[in-house]
Amino acid sequence: MIPYGRQSIDEEDIQAVVEVLRSNWLTTGPKVGEFEARVSELVEAEHAVAFSSGTAALHGVMFALDIGVGDEVIVPAMTFAATANAVVYQRGTPVFADVLGDTLLIDPAAVETLITPRTKAIVAVDYAGQPCEYERMRDIAQRHGVRLIADACHALGAKYRGKMVGSVADMTVFSFHPVKHITTGEGGMVTTGDMAFEKRMRVFRNHGIPCDHLERRAKGSWYYEMVELGYNYRITDIQCALGISQLKKLQGFVNRRREIASIYDKAFEGLSNITPLAVRDEVRHAYHLYVVRIDFQSIGCDRARFFEESVAKGIGVNVHYIPVHLHPFYRRCFGTSPGLCPVAEKVYEQIVTLPIHPGMSNGDVDTVIGVVTEAVE
Repeated sequence: MIPYGRQSIDEEDIQAVVEVLRSNWLTTGPKVGEFEARVSELVEAEHAVAFSSGTAALHGVMFALDIGVGDEVIVPAMTFAATANAVVYQRGTPVFADVLGDTLLIDPAAVETLITPRTKAIVAVDYAGQPCEYERMRDIAQRHGVRLIADACHALGAKYRGKMVGSVADMTVFSFHPVKHITTGEGGMVTTGDMAFEKRMRVFRNHGIPCDHLERRAKGSWYYEMVELGYNYRITDIQCALGISQLKKLQGFVNRRREIASIYDKAFEGLSNITPLAVRDEVRHAYHLYVVRIDFQSIGCDRARFFEESVAKGIGVNVHYIPVHLHPFYRRCFGTSPGLCPVAEKVYEQIVTLPIHPGMSNGDVDTVIGVVTEAVE
């Protein structure tokens, strides 16, 4: 089976983890700060706060924004559910914006129509690894006095107009799940240029306690107070050691993903029934996912059959994603329904994710192309 995504771990990564296992610090130790510093330097951001997962990082962002009852946060319909769920965790209301049909990125025009006096933030998701139209999104956010958040869980290593993703929004969220560009097993990070946001997130990930054990030790004190209702969203030194080692390989990982995407693009350009997502000129796509639109009606095959036959032939295709507003939870609790985001709903019926990760050989890529081409022809 060629999976749609998987981690790439080598002996250097393993040794980095082993060294921490033999050290005095398995968690809340020096590797956490080192990993944060390495990521902030990479993406040219002033601050970085590590979390136990990308979802925890999204939750931390909503806490830092002080989202609460009655507050609205605009999110795209085409994303993983965690983007919207983080708003709900804070008892806010996610408002679903439609997407652009050719890229599946959030539609700035749709966002503009959804802003109300209760809107506090816009979350732009860098779907599949392609940065959103941040110049337009920033203009909208500034004109309406709301915060712009980048859900860049797909886009570590991507660039927007020559600038690293991670420093183009008020806060940017990354994920280090095994199928992402680098992995810490589970893990996430928020980068920001705002020190107030950074401080609130550090308190939030540590049970709502503003000082950690290192600070208490330095002061020779045992005393602490819980000032906010926080969570235990801390990442471990074991995970961060792996992340530091993986960061050294990030450029190579992204380059290989882009090579594979280029091979796919050339292979499918002459086929009328399959269309890769468009890529804009002003971005450097990081290709967490390689998504195509397939005209299943014209090839006389539905997606379920295509999926089953591809998997039977060893190709781990997938679908990213069911539009969030169509999930039963959101229908039941927020009254969403089909027709709310027609572009996302239509495109969802056509999309398929093909395997793309650095561990794929050119032979693996050719195998995927052969199976997909045979199906659509």
